[in-house]
Amino acid sequence: MAHPDHFHSPTLGAIDQAQLVRRIQNFVADGREKNYRLIVGTDSLPNANGQVYLVTAVVLHRVGNGGVYFWTRTLTPKLRILRDRMYAEALASISMAQHLETIPELRALIKAHIEIHVDVGEIGPTRDMIQELVGMIVAHGYEAKTKPESFAASKVADRHTIPGPRIFASQAIQR
Repeated sequence: MAHPDHFHSPTLGAIDQAQLVRRIQNFVADGREKNYRLIVGTDSLPNANGQVYLVTAVVLHRVGNGGVYFWTRTLTPKLRILRDRMYAEALASISMAQHLETIPELRALIKAHIEIHVDVGEIGPTRDMIQELVGMIVAHGYEAKTKPESFAASKVADRHTIPGPRIFASQAIQR
């Protein structure tokens, strides 16, 4: 999977990889005594043509004190089967984690620990895939979290699966 050269930040807008690294370094410098978790999660959404938007979120969680996140979106060829989409999500997260590990400025911050959040859970059609997807992630050397603990995939990345502004039901009623 190709690695993005640009990301999006809710506060900074479109940024490149160098800006992402600086933002992470500055965030950690503001709270050196704190503990951090670097988390990667991906969610997907098919479009009307059967193609799939894959959104990968990179979350830096300052334990007990908030965090920052960045995301990137790619449009993939058709993935009609749910299992294929779940594998594409997990592989996108693994690929991003591996990419982050290659950035020299982040190595000291990562400390050989990246969590991958996968958008599968005990309830629903993905429950039969938990063991195989978690096994694949663990085999690559990462800790895996599933629903309801997989917020980087099921909440953060999910927010950005739809291109353009997202209108929620509560906003539509007010209009």
